[in-house]
Amino acid sequence: MPPCSRPGSPPGTIRDVSYIALFAALTAIGAFIRIPIPVCPFTLQLLFTTLAGLVLGPAKGAAAVTLYVVLGLAGLPVFTAGGGPSYVFQPTFGYLLGFIAGAWIAGLLAGPHYPWTRRRVFAAVYVNLAVVYGFGVSYTYLISSCYLGNDTALWSLFLYAFAVEVPGDVAVCFAAAILSRRLRRLQVFV
Repeated sequence: MPPCSRPGSPPGTIRDVSYIALFAALTAIGAFIRIPIPVCPFTLQLLFTTLAGLVLGPAKGAAAVTLYVVLGLAGLPVFTAGGGPSYVFQPTFGYLLGFIAGAWIAGLLAGPHYPWTRRRVFAAVYVNLAVVYGFGVSYTYLISSCYLGNDTALWSLFLYAFAVEVPGDVAVCFAAAILSRRLRRLQVFV
């Protein structure tokens, strides 16, 4: 029995909680590695949330990202523009919700029940990207038009919240796919 396990606790519980906390912390760090562009700054959050889903699986990956979001909403300044409950009124909050759903979907599509082929992992990361952008762009539009009262044209939203960001995020997803396959081979998070 590992020295840090208690009798009666499910196997791997301490390790799982540690990995979830690790990826929540990595996501918080990724929020501050950023390139400022209008509307939504480019960060490395997508890399760490995608990796969380791929290497931890759907439930634990989504739990890691949910922990990150809960910590930010509780007031810790872990988001790109601070933290606190009022962050739900930021136009970029939808991306955070998308990170949760995307990590779950990436983990599900590349899950341990299927062979980890290159095609499966790349499909998982790019479906993850589509989910994140689906949540993010939709939320940005809703907050901008309904809450902030801005008459945001769809073409400008498409340009600033999607087209400017996608090339960098496609590269980040490519890196996440390669890195997750290497981590899987090393059996780091098993």
